[in-house]
Amino acid sequence: MRPVTDSLGAQADPVSDTPERAELRAELRRLIAATSPADQVLRLDEKEQFDDELFERLRQLGVHAVGGHPDHGGLGDIRDQIAVIEELAAGPTSMAVYMVVHYMITHILSTNGSPEQRAEWLDRLHTGGAKMSFALSEPAGGTDIARVMRTTARRDGDDWLLSGQKTWISGALRADALVVLARTSAGEAAAVDGVTMFLVPAGSPGLQVRELATVAVHGLDTCEVFFDDVRVPGSAVIGTVGSGFRQVVATLNRERVNAAAGAIGAATGALDAAVEYAREREAFGSTLGSFQAVQHRLVDGALAIEAARSLLARAAAVEAAGGRADLLSSMAKIAASEAAVKVTQDGMEILGGAGFSREFPMQRWFRDVRLWVFAPLANDMVRNYLGERLLGLPRSF
Repeated sequence: MRPVTDSLGAQADPVSDTPERAELRAELRRLIAATSPADQVLRLDEKEQFDDELFERLRQLGVHAVGGHPDHGGLGDIRDQIAVIEELAAGPTSMAVYMVVHYMITHILSTNGSPEQRAEWLDRLHTGGAKMSFALSEPAGGTDIARVMRTTARRDGDDWLLSGQKTWISGALRADALVVLARTSAGEAAAVDGVTMFLVPAGSPGLQVRELATVAVHGLDTCEVFFDDVRVPGSAVIGTVGSGFRQVVATLNRERVNAAAGAIGAATGALDAAVEYAREREAFGSTLGSFQAVQHRLVDGALAIEAARSLLARAAAVEAAGGRADLLSSMAKIAASEAAVKVTQDGMEILGGAGFSREFPMQRWFRDVRLWVFAPLANDMVRNYLGERLLGLPRSF
């Protein structure tokens, strides 16, 4: 189910409202169909293997530079990033998750990195010549990480020594470097202060990575990362000492927007598959698609996707114009992730036994989309935020 068109055939999706962006989507669909068809995605998902061939083709297409710093080869804006992520999530969802992390890191370095950090890393990141991972969550805290952060960094001359543990870190096994948040001072008046962001090369002495077994997104590793007095120079600080968490919070709008795009893309792929199955599956002398109950489920899924897509388009337009889309991006993230859960749940039930089979992609979408219900922030916490900021209700946490 591609974005709805109006009665005159004009593209009604504001996210794809330029010929250049429409061509980007078309080129991505051609590339994915040729390089990462459904059977290939399922094969790699079963093997829990990163798609190196697809990564290389995407690198050649230039998608890693989308929305990046223009002085370092970046092109386009957040709306083009949405196009990339949505198209990938409709097929090789794990690569879409990788790109969400990639775009977050390039934005962090573009807005907070020193000239030296940008020169060393952004050119390579924008060409797909380097990979980075983002390390924030810890065993004792995810949503409330600023309050309970136990990973620390202490000064040692001109250097810093990092100690602690991070968990649920995407792509750490393959990363050339990690963006790591660590507490650098205690006793601050606010939990969000006293945290600093560091750029830590992979393979640094004292740094260890262990892959975790997860239920979904098998094409991208999820890891624990351990720091045992990992030494980095003073130049490894990203932005300002003590302001790292605030710097990350300033990037969350874009991460929520891109996460919503991933959920919409996966929901779209799943709905397409369910509609195709309903058209072809014969039952009781007709097809599943002729039954009213099935049609209603499919139509409700399409409605949920388009409603989420409209919120996403509004949030992206504000971001692209240089504004802050805190409320819109939060609403889009909830709407998109819950649309994806609904569509894949209905898809599993419409396919019946075929949905239960690992030979069909529906079960992979069903598993993968659960990520966006709690990442980058759990929907309940996003609702708490909206209750306070949108409705003016008392703070609930």
